[in-house]
Amino acid sequence: MTKSNELGENIQTDFTEKMTYSDYLQLDRLLSSQTRLSNHHDEMLFIIIHQVSELWMKLILHELQASILALQQKNFATSLKILSRVSKIQSQIIESWDVLTTLTPSEYTQFRDKLGNASGFQSYQYRMIEFTLGYKPSHILDIYKDDQSIFSILSQAFNSPSIYDVTIQLLNSYDFPIDKHILSRDYSNTYEKNESVESAWLQVYKETNKYWDLYELGEKLVDLEDCIQQWKFRHMKTVERIIGFKTGTGGSSGVSYLKKVIDQRYFPELHSIRTIL
Repeated sequence: MTKSNELGENIQTDFTEKMTYSDYLQLDRLLSSQTRLSNHHDEMLFIIIHQVSELWMKLILHELQASILALQQKNFATSLKILSRVSKIQSQIIESWDVLTTLTPSEYTQFRDKLGNASGFQSYQYRMIEFTLGYKPSHILDIYKDDQSIFSILSQAFNSPSIYDVTIQLLNSYDFPIDKHILSRDYSNTYEKNESVESAWLQVYKETNKYWDLYELGEKLVDLEDCIQQWKFRHMKTVERIIGFKTGTGGSSGVSYLKKVIDQRYFPELHSIRTIL
């Protein structure tokens, strides 16, 4: 059944045998997932900010994995488009901290103890993103050893080539002389700066017209890393504003830990060549 409104639109009103917007998005399930452990008004804000961030991270992983596949097929156009989308998604996560800063220290202390040892430090999707970018500290897996399903997913990402490993393979396919031990390296180790990779990127950035696809890819990766560092910085400043230098609920040193990880480099040569050029 449809009804015409004052704008002349034929609005569907009979959904007896049809899927609705709510059905498609599973809104009953989604909107019933915000369970406060206290009666404090602001706990709802805290829950939703983190749930939304996890949804955005799910999309980031979905896109990064597609970008890696496209690069493996030398489909630069698709990969670059996807990476542009990832940067836009990251901007949404960065801006979410502005909403959380409306939570004051006095308000947070009213329900913080209800969190127990639950902490954003334990976000396995965030760890998946780091693994996908090439940062793989082995001790991180210990956090998830009691949950075999998550541990299995993380272990697979931990042992798989990162987007930068795939990019280095691309550099090699353009006949840049990449060291063999880099091309056959153990992917479970965090990538470390290499002179042959640095030399390849330097050539790309000196001859941008000749290596335009690689040049664009390099800049997209820098965008990606830059957004992650901005996200970490906003995270650190938000935590500092709300709890000062208290220990994190997950046992980390809180702000002190967050400050240490801000400058983590995922694609070191793409930064070092800027000084050389």
